[in-house]
Amino acid sequence: MSLRIRLTLIAAVTVAFVSGLVFASGFDLTKISWAQARATQATKSIPAAVKSLDETGQAFEAIAEHVTPAVVSIEAEQLEARRPTTRRNVPPGMEDFFRQFDQQQQDQPRSGTGSGFIVSKDGYILTNNHVVANADRVTVTLLDNRRFPAKVIGKDPTTDVALIKVEGTDLPTVALGDDETMRVGQWVVAIGNPLGLDFTVTAGIVSAKGRSRLALPSPDGSPNRYAIQDFIQTDAAINPGNSGGPLVNIRGEVIGINSAIASSTGFNAGYGFAIPISLARVVMNDLKEFGRVRRALLGVTIDEVSPADAKAAGLTEIRGIKIQSFEPAESSPARKAGMEIGDVVITAAGQRVNRVAELQRVVRGFKPGETIEIEAMRFGDKKSFKVRLTEPPAAEETVASNERNNEPEKRDSKSNARLGINVQPVSDEIAATANIKDEYRRGVLVTDVSARGASYRELFKNDIIVQALHPKRDIRSVADLEAIVKSVKGGEVLSLVVYSVAGGSTRVVNLALDQ
Repeated sequence: MSLRIRLTLIAAVTVAFVSGLVFASGFDLTKISWAQARATQATKSIPAAVKSLDETGQAFEAIAEHVTPAVVSIEAEQLEARRPTTRRNVPPGMEDFFRQFDQQQQDQPRSGTGSGFIVSKDGYILTNNHVVANADRVTVTLLDNRRFPAKVIGKDPTTDVALIKVEGTDLPTVALGDDETMRVGQWVVAIGNPLGLDFTVTAGIVSAKGRSRLALPSPDGSPNRYAIQDFIQTDAAINPGNSGGPLVNIRGEVIGINSAIASSTGFNAGYGFAIPISLARVVMNDLKEFGRVRRALLGVTIDEVSPADAKAAGLTEIRGIKIQSFEPAESSPARKAGMEIGDVVITAAGQRVNRVAELQRVVRGFKPGETIEIEAMRFGDKKSFKVRLTEPPAAEETVASNERNNEPEKRDSKSNARLGINVQPVSDEIAATANIKDEYRRGVLVTDVSARGASYRELFKNDIIVQALHPKRDIRSVADLEAIVKSVKGGEVLSLVVYSVAGGSTRVVNLALDQ
């Protein structure tokens, strides 16, 4: 083939190829590659994304500008009684001279800081109970550096809410929102004075609602058996000093009071907890009107339901609230209405309740003296009760402490392989040392718990097993326990009433036995 013919053929192929591309593109038969498509889409979406982020940023700016003026820094001072210093080699006749300096040292105040927010133009401020508890002097500082002495109007350890007041007029205030309409995943802002950094703003989302099993801060470290726990969880950074500050929704409304953090170090580890404003509002109104909180009381200690609890109750779902004990033991409204420990509450006032926080939320909508209808499951039977609510006793009885250094002597201890525990009778020495009530002395004391047994993480050393619930039978000896355990078939649940020597209270333990 001549060179001329070859050139002519190449030219023809080239023209045909180009013509094909033009034809195909005219009918949209060619497709842009994935890499091109993504690059093009990214290029087109950048301005819209930036605009959206800018709008979000402007929203946070607006919240900070609107709410921060009503957030306050709180300094609580307590005059600490200190033992006078013993001075040696004081020259005769100079004792009175040195005694005046000792007195000055005793009067040195101990102070702590926290946050709060103004809810009325005349100076009412919401904060945490643990911020102002036991304070002899409370001082409030505003964003504009104005300082006011504050009076504690009232405080409630069971909810960790306190109301204080300063004398002022036309003060900046916050709007109170509705935490019940908040949904997990929505934006929130926390404002307060963490770590001495006044008026700090942090942002995050609502991580969860209805959190319980949290220990409310207590000035004296003592547990509160009537504590209400219904927390909003957030990942907005909360640190020491944030306590009492507002948790705010995207509209600038307060939906919670920052109260606690989940941390092994005492500093933010990603999760903080706030008291719902719906609860705080009720407490605030009672403190203003009565000087105390008029709380309706069912008279029970309660816990979440485990799979074994649900099975024992005859539920097809793992939900509800388990009755652990009655408080006060003899005058509990629930006990008077016919409820029994081990019952699993499934509805209250016609509302389905799945968790502890939900039952507490329903009950706190009632006043002392009112009657609430409760439905509960009891080993497969549904029971209905009408409980006339009362107020908690004015002063709780002191629970005798147990000297933990006095370990029980392991004599006559016997192993129960099926439960994975060692038990022994409750000796008179142990009962006297731990101040155990007579009704619990007749049970059997747990001395060891195996990590491989059914009781692991359910029963603990120094628990006293006092009764089986289904069928109901008192456990007064090691032989009684063995006979009851032997009667339970594989796959069934053994329900036990257990008294905690360390805690001074009873609880119901449901154990699923496999063999």
